[in-house]
Amino acid sequence: MADANTDLARNKLGVGSIVFLVLAAVAPVTVLIVVLPLAIGLGNGGGVPISILLVAGALLLFAVGYAQITKELTNASGFYAIAVKGLGKTAGLITGIIATIGYNAFVAGALGTIGFFAGAVVFPELFGVELDWFLTALVLMVLVFLLARSGIHVSAIALGIALVVEILLVVVFGFSVLFTTGFDLSIFHPEVIMGGSLWIGLLLAATAFIGFEATALFGEEAKNPRKTIPRATYTAIIIIGLMHAFAAWAIISAIGATEAQGVALDHLESGDLTLMVIGNYLGPIGLTAALILVVVSLFAAQLAFHNSAARYLFSMGRARVLPNWLAKTNAKGSPDRALLVNALFAILIAAIFRFVLPDVPPILTLVPVGIGFATLAIIIVQAIAALSVVAYFRKKGDRRWWSTFIAPGLGFLALALFSIMALANFPTVAGSEEPYVVALPWILVAAVIGGIVYGAYLKAKKPDVYAGLSDDLEDFDEELREAAEAVKR
Repeated sequence: MADANTDLARNKLGVGSIVFLVLAAVAPVTVLIVVLPLAIGLGNGGGVPISILLVAGALLLFAVGYAQITKELTNASGFYAIAVKGLGKTAGLITGIIATIGYNAFVAGALGTIGFFAGAVVFPELFGVELDWFLTALVLMVLVFLLARSGIHVSAIALGIALVVEILLVVVFGFSVLFTTGFDLSIFHPEVIMGGSLWIGLLLAATAFIGFEATALFGEEAKNPRKTIPRATYTAIIIIGLMHAFAAWAIISAIGATEAQGVALDHLESGDLTLMVIGNYLGPIGLTAALILVVVSLFAAQLAFHNSAARYLFSMGRARVLPNWLAKTNAKGSPDRALLVNALFAILIAAIFRFVLPDVPPILTLVPVGIGFATLAIIIVQAIAALSVVAYFRKKGDRRWWSTFIAPGLGFLALALFSIMALANFPTVAGSEEPYVVALPWILVAAVIGGIVYGAYLKAKKPDVYAGLSDDLEDFDEELREAAEAVKR
């Protein structure tokens, strides 16, 4: 095994802690205010709650197979490790590259989001003074970095507190609509579900689940990971699905299922549909709370994705695909070098947009580039992981057809469909039709080609590194087996 300073902290996270990390990345209040109005307006209107439940069902099918493979593989490499096991070293390398690019891009894009909402929306609303979005984002990024390097358990505690407050707002808002107006049952009518564009509704619903896959990244730090990771995955998907569907149903019931899409389209440019409805049902105090919680939600998501991005950098460094310097941890078992690289990368990208386009808000530039592109990358990584699960168990000749072939196979088909839809509708996913935004998917094409070339180079010129792409995983398999035997003894 590696030296102590290349190991992440062990036995720190239970099911609840991992669920907090994942749900914080999903950012419930941000989805409530930003994503759901887009899905209602551009997707299938009043049928969005059903779209969310359909996506949750598809992800649960994938999770059935994922639960089986995590019993045999526990690593900080996330879906990269699963791809190595199922599709081979080069495919795993490509997956790792795409995931690393995607997660790092997400943190950069989220800097623009949190800087804009905190400095240009919430602070002026509460105190009457607008702050520079970049300086605001810089201060918040430093706080995120300091929390992350303090240890994953500290992040889990901070995210747990933020998450409870976020969910409280969603629940209070939803029940205020339920008790005041009642929930509109016409969302179950076929004509409502199929209204507008069901496919765009499904796609935008899928983006609201981005972050659930992070359970795979915390295997080394989990308590009894072979049980904890699958349980956390199931729990996260179910909670995300029910919470988002409940929130969407509340918004739609407040404005009427048949009128929902038209009303959402009218508010698309201003982006204030949910805030308007919250103001109507919870009053000025509720509206102020929602504005504050947008920043809390974005901060929590930033912390969660910062941890995720760093673990991909750490894992790629430990496999020596990236500089091995990244594969070092501090006394608290936190990958502080990888965290620092991710933070500096995000700040650099944000600074470029701040000073090259000083008069354009980041919500129109940095956010589409970072979050839109990252969303596409992560959906594709999810699809690769689903295919890898099927391939892995077919190579083993596993006879559990439902849990290792049928369910994950159906999950793969759904995720592949979401990936294709995201590519075909990338301007919708990104929220921008600027040429430099529309061209971003070509980076993933370059990543695939680059991964194939790099894999061939490693195999020919650095066979020890190429072999290490799976050796690292085998080491953890062996360690877990030894630990299990020790428990039995």
